[in-house]
Amino acid sequence: MPPRTLSQRLDWRRTVLSTIKGQKGIETLMRRTITTAVGLWLTLAGAGLAQPATESPVVVELYTSQGCSSCPPADNLLSEMAGRSDVIALALHVDYWDYIGWKDTFGNPAFTKRQRAYAAVAGARTIYTPQMIVDGMDHIVGVRAAELAKLVARHAAQAAPVALRLDRVGEGVRVTAGAAPLPRGAVVQLVRYRSHERVEIRQGENAGKVIDYSNIVTEWRRVAEWDGRADLSLTMDAPGGDPVVVILQEPGPGPVLAAAVLR
Repeated sequence: MPPRTLSQRLDWRRTVLSTIKGQKGIETLMRRTITTAVGLWLTLAGAGLAQPATESPVVVELYTSQGCSSCPPADNLLSEMAGRSDVIALALHVDYWDYIGWKDTFGNPAFTKRQRAYAAVAGARTIYTPQMIVDGMDHIVGVRAAELAKLVARHAAQAAPVALRLDRVGEGVRVTAGAAPLPRGAVVQLVRYRSHERVEIRQGENAGKVIDYSNIVTEWRRVAEWDGRADLSLTMDAPGGDPVVVILQEPGPGPVLAAAVLR
């Protein structure tokens, strides 16, 4: 409908007022108008704030280093992914760039070992940074946001073979999952991360830069093996306020079967 002119609006107001008898009628009309407007606003706001949900978020691992000049754009991309409820974004800082003048303050040789294990499964001889691995299966070298988005959407559309649940129990976390057919079994892994850190890099390829990092993995612990024949129920120590992630993954490392996070 086209907007009313000033004269049309005045005519409409005179018509409405002429049909209302007394102050009571005016107040009743105002209450009804306000109620209708508020109801419409809440409906539209609720639709705008609704977020997609997923039973098992997609796990995105970024292998990165403070000493790698190609990594900051990938770090930024992971930060964007970290804000999504359907993704568990994890930054694993490797140590093989430390020799060129700057020792990564988050670097961990265990993460280099994990990246090499992925490469061995894929038949690759070399590892790179930055590299993203989606749900333990798809590898992306470099920064390719469009490809990452497609892979995340594809994995999110697939039903998880295991229904995984986490509950806080004091300073620990209880992990439960229903029995499920798992031909290769699953490795139960506990992951902790810090949500944000800002680092001033004084040497190396990124000397002079101040970089914000998200979801920096501080611990990746192999807790148990599970064959899926019976229900899974175990409690693990997880002290402190950092988020807790549990990942069920085929040995190898292979595909991620299920994942959950307590933030």
